[in-house]
Amino acid sequence: MIRALDFLLAAFGLIVTLPLTATLFLVGLFDTGSPLFMQVRVGRQQRPFTLVKFRTMTPGTQSVATHLASPAAVTRAGAFLRRSKLDELPQLWNVLKGEMSLVGPRPCLPNQDEVIAERAARSVFDVRPGITGLAQIRSIDMSRPRELAETDALMIESLSLVAYFRYIFSTITGSGSGDRIQPK
Repeated sequence: MIRALDFLLAAFGLIVTLPLTATLFLVGLFDTGSPLFMQVRVGRQQRPFTLVKFRTMTPGTQSVATHLASPAAVTRAGAFLRRSKLDELPQLWNVLKGEMSLVGPRPCLPNQDEVIAERAARSVFDVRPGITGLAQIRSIDMSRPRELAETDALMIESLSLVAYFRYIFSTITGSGSGDRIQPK
């Protein structure tokens, strides 16, 4: 049921946001010359997949977890995209392809060994990673691997249709900070 909802909502979202997505793509072209950012992440059953987002940092920025990234690397347009969470829009394509869900644990990088170990111990990789979830609503990022994995497991265990829509609505209305770059 959730996969069918993911597919329908992602397809609808891609169609409805097409003018906005096209505009953000053009802004990204002028801002960085390379509007899309693609990065290998760990998916369901720990299989790698390529996550797509709007680029928010200058090209050539080291590929590290968000909490380790330099705030100076974020462009002006990128700061707006992060604050508004519009940088996540291209991930609807990942959802449509079945690599992600709208709601699930945020996918980590393959080199985040602590996060992977904590999640594996709690069977978090049994589900598709998501664009948003309980950890994002509660502002828990990958810098706290155990708490993140415990929160992910709690979300998976208690996920209902009502909770699915609550997480989406909370994200759209700006709850939580998700994975934010830490000020240096």
